[in-house]
Amino acid sequence: MEIAAEPNRRRLLHLLADHEQSVGDLAAHFTVSRSAVSQHLLLLEQAGLVSARKVGRNRYYKLNPEGMARLRELVEQFWTHELDLLAADAASLARDRPAPPQHHAT
Repeated sequence: MEIAAEPNRRRLLHLLADHEQSVGDLAAHFTVSRSAVSQHLLLLEQAGLVSARKVGRNRYYKLNPEGMARLRELVEQFWTHELDLLAADAASLARDRPAPPQHHAT
């Protein structure tokens, strides 16, 4: 999950959500070098989040549905647990907070 947390890699995943793209097409969306984009894509590929195919001198990347499904499951598990803890903390704070003063009409 840490691999996808890096902002450039998240952006690559978003860009690949619609369709397969070449490294050159993807690199056009970034201020970092094409080489840096290739390194990010390699890490995403090693993590199973994208797959690549080579055509001549070009590499084309697309999302790997199985890898993205595993990532989605991890995120959902994490957020469900974290949101449960947050709700429990909020309920505890609400119980422990002193009641606001009552105003009486005179």
